[in-house]
Amino acid sequence: MGFQLKQLWTAPELNPYNKKAKSIPIFNPFDKYGRVFFFSYLGFFIAFWSWYAFPPLMVSIRKDLHLSQNEVANSNIISLTATLVMRAVAGPLCDRFGPRLTFVGCLLAGAIPSALAGTAHNAGSLYAIRFFVGILGGTFVPCQVWTTGFFDRNVVGTANALVGGWGNSGGGITYFVMPAIYDSLIHQRGLTSHVAWRVSFIVPFILITVVAISMLLFAEDTPTGKWSDRGKAVAPTAPTDNTIVAIPQNSTEKPSVAGSISSNDEKKKATTAAPQSDIETGPGDVRMMDEVQHEVIVKPSFKEGLKVACSLQSIALMCSYVCSFGGELAINSILGSYYLKNFPVLGQTTSGQWAAMFGLLNIITRPAGGFFADLIFKWTNRNLWAKKLWIHFVGVMSGIFLIVIGQLDPKNLSTMMGLIALMAIFLEAGNGANFALVPHVHPHANGILSGLVGASGNLGGVIFAIIFRYNGTHYARVFWIIGVIIIALNLIFIWVRPIPKGQIGGR
Repeated sequence: MGFQLKQLWTAPELNPYNKKAKSIPIFNPFDKYGRVFFFSYLGFFIAFWSWYAFPPLMVSIRKDLHLSQNEVANSNIISLTATLVMRAVAGPLCDRFGPRLTFVGCLLAGAIPSALAGTAHNAGSLYAIRFFVGILGGTFVPCQVWTTGFFDRNVVGTANALVGGWGNSGGGITYFVMPAIYDSLIHQRGLTSHVAWRVSFIVPFILITVVAISMLLFAEDTPTGKWSDRGKAVAPTAPTDNTIVAIPQNSTEKPSVAGSISSNDEKKKATTAAPQSDIETGPGDVRMMDEVQHEVIVKPSFKEGLKVACSLQSIALMCSYVCSFGGELAINSILGSYYLKNFPVLGQTTSGQWAAMFGLLNIITRPAGGFFADLIFKWTNRNLWAKKLWIHFVGVMSGIFLIVIGQLDPKNLSTMMGLIALMAIFLEAGNGANFALVPHVHPHANGILSGLVGASGNLGGVIFAIIFRYNGTHYARVFWIIGVIIIALNLIFIWVRPIPKGQIGGR
C-alpha cells in the first residue's frame, strides 16, 4: 500500500503478527502509536536543548568564571565523553527495563544537574556539571529503541530518523532560546549577568521534568503494554477466545491467512479470524512466526553483549556513525568560530545564529536519510544491501564536501554557506540512514546495538574535537582531514554484509 495523506492523522494499519504500525500517525497524539512518536521526539528535543544549553551562553559563562579557551574546549570534550558512556550504558538498560523507563530515567537524572548549573564557580565545578548534564545526550538510545518497537520495517527507518532529526534540532533551537531567556532576565528582570545565566538553566530543568512525568503517565512500553509482555501478541488467526501467544516483533510482510488490522479495531479481530490450524499449515506463516520469534528483545547478558559488539556488522555501523554524528558534533562546536574568523563583520551573535542553522537542518536532513533508506528498501524488494550502500554513499559524499571546504577555505559568505549546507545534507542524512539499518541487525539485542552505535557517534565527536583542539584556528585544515577519515572509514567497511550470515529475517 502506498502512502496516503490521511495516514498522518488516522490510526495506523498494524502488522497482525507483532502489532507494529505500518504508518506514522504524526499528528495524532491520541493514538498510542502517535503518542509514542510524539514523546520520543519531544523528550529527545528537550534533552538535546538542555545538553547544548551551555555553548550559547559560553561567552558570559567564560567571563564570569574566568575560563581560558582550553578550559572551555575541555568542558565541551567532557560533555561529549559523558554522553558516550551514558549511551553505552543506556543500551543494555533498554533491553532490561524497556526504553520508556530508561528514557524517563535519563531525563530525570539529567534534569538535576541542569538545575544545579548555576552553582558552577570555577573550571572544575563546570566540568562536573557538564559531565552529569551529558547524561541527557544518552536519551537518544531509548528514543530510537522505543520507536523501533512500535513501527514496522516498512517505516521504521523514517520513524527513527524523524524522531532523531526533530530531537536533534533542539541543539539548534537552544542557540536562539537560551540567549533570549538570558537577555529577558537582564533587560526585563534587572538581573546581573552573573545571576542571569545561572537562572536561565531553571527553564530547561522545568521542561525536562514535565516531559518525563508525562511520558511516564501517558505512554506505553510496547504495543502490547508492559515491557514484560513484549513477547506477546494476539495472533491474527486466533480463535474467538482471544488466545494470547508468544510472538515477538519485527515482521516485514502481511500474513497470507489474515489481513492487517488497525490500531483502533484490535478488539474486532476475533470475529473475523481464521481457524488456528491455518497458521500451522501455512509455510509462509510458519516462516513469519520464526522470524518474529527470533527478533524478540531478550534480557541482556555480558556474553551476548560482547558477541554483538564484536560482530563485523556492528563495527561497520559504529564506524559509519563515528563519521556522521561524530563529524556533526565536532563541526557544530566550532562552526560559529570558523564563521567569525573568515567573516569578522558578522560578529559573535550573528556567527552563532548562522552556526545554529547547521543543527536546525536536522529537521529535514536526518529524516530524509531514513525516508530514502526505507524508499530504496521498498524499491529493491526489501534488499538490505540497498540500505547499507545508501549509508556509504551519503558518507562518501559528505567527506568529499568536507575536503572541498577545507581546500577552498571560502572567504565569500555565499560560497561558504552553500558548501556547508550541501555538506550538512549528506552528513546529517547519514545519521538517519544509519539508524534505518540498525533495527535489522541483531534485532534481539536492539538496545545493546543502538547504545553501541549511539556511543560511537560521541566517540567520533571526541576524536574530531581533539583534532580541532590541537590545530587551533586552522579550521579549514581540520575539515579536509575529517573528510579524508570519513571517506576512508566508509570505503573500508563497504564490503561487510548488512546482517550476519544466517540471521533469520534478513529480508
